[in-house]
Amino acid sequence: MIDLRTLREDPDRLRASQRARGEDDAVVETLLDLDERRRGALSRFESLRAEQKSIGKSVSRASGEEKAALLDRAKELATQVKSAESEAEKLAGELDELIQTVPNIVEEGAPHGGEDDYVVIEEVGEKPVFDFEPRDHLELGELLGAIDMERGAKVSGSRFFFLKGAGARLQLGLLNMAMQQAVEAGFIPMIPPVLVKPESMQGTGFLGAHASEVYRLPEEDLFLVGTSEVPMAAYHADEILDGAELPYRYAGWSSCFRREAGSYGKDTRGIIRVHQFDKVEMFSYCRPEDAAEEHQRLLAWEKEMLAKIEVPYRVIDTAAGDLGTSAARKFDCEAWVPSQGCYRELTSTSNCTEFQARRLAVRFRDKDGKPRHVATLNGTLATTRWIVAILENHQRADGSVEVPRALRPFVGLDVLEPVKVR
Repeated sequence: MIDLRTLREDPDRLRASQRARGEDDAVVETLLDLDERRRGALSRFESLRAEQKSIGKSVSRASGEEKAALLDRAKELATQVKSAESEAEKLAGELDELIQTVPNIVEEGAPHGGEDDYVVIEEVGEKPVFDFEPRDHLELGELLGAIDMERGAKVSGSRFFFLKGAGARLQLGLLNMAMQQAVEAGFIPMIPPVLVKPESMQGTGFLGAHASEVYRLPEEDLFLVGTSEVPMAAYHADEILDGAELPYRYAGWSSCFRREAGSYGKDTRGIIRVHQFDKVEMFSYCRPEDAAEEHQRLLAWEKEMLAKIEVPYRVIDTAAGDLGTSAARKFDCEAWVPSQGCYRELTSTSNCTEFQARRLAVRFRDKDGKPRHVATLNGTLATTRWIVAILENHQRADGSVEVPRALRPFVGLDVLEPVKVR
C-alpha cells in the first residue's frame, strides 16, 4: 500500500498518479481527511488515558472529598477513554480499508493512459518472411502431435489443453533453460506452493480489482496463484532482512492458474490465453533506492532469454492505466506472431517499489539499525506462451519446426517433425 507519510507530505504526487491511471483523484482528499481524524482521535485517546493513569495514582494518596471527586472523575474518564479508543479504531479501520484499494504510485516517466497508450522502447530482430502460407501455432502443434486442445476441453473444459510429445519436451526444455540462466545469474531456484492464504494474495495486490481473475477454494479459504510472484513475495512476510545481503533474488517455477474472466471471445484459439500454464518467474527484494536499476537488470535477463529463442520482439513501456494494482512501472517484451501479424506479450517485469512490502511487512535493517521496507520486483523468464512464438517463427513449409540452437540441448531435438496424431 502507499506510504501515509508520502500522502501527507506530497498529496499532489498521488493525485497525479491517480490521474495518470485514469482513476479518481478525489480519493486523496478522503484519505487525508480520514488520516487527520484518526490522528486526532488517537491523540485524544492518549491524552485521556494519560490523565486516567495520573488520577489512578492520585486516588490512593487522597482522602475525603478530594478522593470522592477523583473517583468521580476516574469514572468519567473511563467512559471517555473507551469512546476515544473506539473512535480511533473505527477511523483506523476505515482508513486501512480505503488505502488497500488505492494502487501504487506510478513512477515518473511512465506513459499516461490505458492499454493502448504504451510507448515502444525498441524493436529487436527481423520478422520472418515465408515463401509459403504460414500456419498458426495450433495447426503446427497438431501436426507435430505437440498440442491437444480437443482432449483438454474434453477432460477439463474450454481453455485447457494437453502438451504431449514434442510439446512437452519443448516446454520442459524452455523452462529448464530459463532456470539454468537464472541460477547462473545468482538467483536461488524455488518451487513454491501454488495454493496461498488470502493475506498472501491480498498482500501482493491480486484481490480487490483483480479478484475476478483468481481461482478460490472456499472450503479451505485458499487461492490458486496466477503467478509464483505471490508466494515468493509472501515468502519473507513479517520478516526483517539483512540489509547487507540485499538484493535477495529468487527464481520460481510453478504452474499458474487464471480464470480469464471477462476475456470470452478473445484469443480462444490455441494456447495464448488459457486457464493453466507453467512459468519461471524472477523475484527480487532490494533497497528502494536500487529498485529502478534492478528493474533494468530484470529486463536485461528477459531479453537474454528471448535472444536464445531467436524470435523478433519489441519492448514496450506499459501505460499507467494498464499497470495493475502493485506496479509503479512495467516493461513488457512482446514477440512477433506471424499468423496474427502483430506482437503478443511474452514477458513482463514490474517494479512494485515498497507497495507489496508494506502490505506484507517485509523490511530490512540498514547500517543505522532502523528497519525500512524493501522494494519488490518481478519478471517473467519463460512461460508456456513462448511455444506460440517458437513454433510460428521457426516453422518450415512441410510443417516441421526448427528448434532454436540454444534450446536444442534442453529439448534433445534439432527439428520437430510432423507425426501421425493419435
